[in-house]
Amino acid sequence: MHAEIRYTDSGGLQIAYQVLGEGDLDLVFAFDWASNVELIWQHPTVERFLRRLASFSRLILFDTRGMGLSDPVERPAPLEEWMDDVRAVMDAVGSERAAIVGHGHGGQLAMLFAASHPERTQALVTINAFARLARDVDYPAGMPEKAQHTILEGIRGGWGTGVALPFLAPELAEDAQAVRWWAGLERLGGSPRRAALKQQMVLDTDVRRVLPAIAVPTLVVQTAGNRLVLVEHGRYLAEHISGARYLELPGPGHWPWASADALPSMDAIEEFLTGTRSSLGTERVLATVAFTDIVGSTRLAAELGDRRWRELLETHDSVARREIDAANGRLVKTTGDGLLATFDGPARAIRTVRAIEEALVPLGLEIRGGLHAGEVEVRGEDIGGIAVHIGARVAALAEPGEVLVSSTVKDLVAGSGLSFQDRGEHELRGVPGTWRLYALAA
Repeated sequence: MHAEIRYTDSGGLQIAYQVLGEGDLDLVFAFDWASNVELIWQHPTVERFLRRLASFSRLILFDTRGMGLSDPVERPAPLEEWMDDVRAVMDAVGSERAAIVGHGHGGQLAMLFAASHPERTQALVTINAFARLARDVDYPAGMPEKAQHTILEGIRGGWGTGVALPFLAPELAEDAQAVRWWAGLERLGGSPRRAALKQQMVLDTDVRRVLPAIAVPTLVVQTAGNRLVLVEHGRYLAEHISGARYLELPGPGHWPWASADALPSMDAIEEFLTGTRSSLGTERVLATVAFTDIVGSTRLAAELGDRRWRELLETHDSVARREIDAANGRLVKTTGDGLLATFDGPARAIRTVRAIEEALVPLGLEIRGGLHAGEVEVRGEDIGGIAVHIGARVAALAEPGEVLVSSTVKDLVAGSGLSFQDRGEHELRGVPGTWRLYALAA
């Protein structure tokens, strides 16, 4: 689902990083301080945001020292050492100059880097960032002492349970799958004690004096309903960074990408950094998404050997392409032991998956399929969006030889003569709510 994880040395420590996309613009993304470049991809809203950035850039992601997959450290690392990690990763991937995008506390890192290394900073974007998080006599926008204490106690007592998600993304707070995902990311980020120490360091950090030294083009993005980083923080940055543009977006959370309509923030960042808003990732069409995969593919590959297995896969792909073309569908891509295709009608999609299944029986191959209908984002030859994630999750729940569909698909094919068996309600990993699924009757 995402790019290979690699490592580079920074002051004797191993720093984990990824590179995704092939755009002319290098873009370094600095996460808020809890990050893990492998686990972060496992929620569709985050993946959608990161892939959108990669659609117009060469996106460089990393875990700072002490976080995620990078080497642990005995004490919370100051921003100066995080800057060392940014330089090390940029050097490792051959990036002389990059746009720096920082979220939350990562915004403090991005601002310090832009001010300290303008020769390596093409532009700066902050997302729900702050110069100082804690309140001070000359900084009333900051978090009052009582709220600081409440957050620290919440971390000490609830870290590893998803305690932070209601503040970061209220839209996902009632989604059990999202809570479990974030709880895992908290645990992999460190113990409650280390997390509290890190949060205290964030509260103690103040980069207000750095702001006048920032001389690169800057965009400040702020969500209006953010309960963790109030709008006054974003407005302060825009007022104190020379020439900065300020964009205030609707939404309740610290993660703009968790909103049901996250496109404005993505569009604005792309336009600011490139000068244009491409249609890539923004063309949206209604389609039926179909996933299939070969049952027991690993076992079959081992039994048959590489040559015979490769020949069988080529036959599988040829059969699938023939049936999809005959139904005026589009084969988006093969996935090694399966495929992803789209259709303009769900009945045609179901019948095509069944036809592929029947055509492969004489070859000794059994497949399973999953289908969902909804809006998809067209990204050149690829597609994305929540409908794609739902289709993949439905397919993962299908039994061998079964074609499983969402209730959306079932409702759309009324009158087609297709019949289904109720498979009950299911939680789909990374997708809000529960979904009733149906199996195509024989």
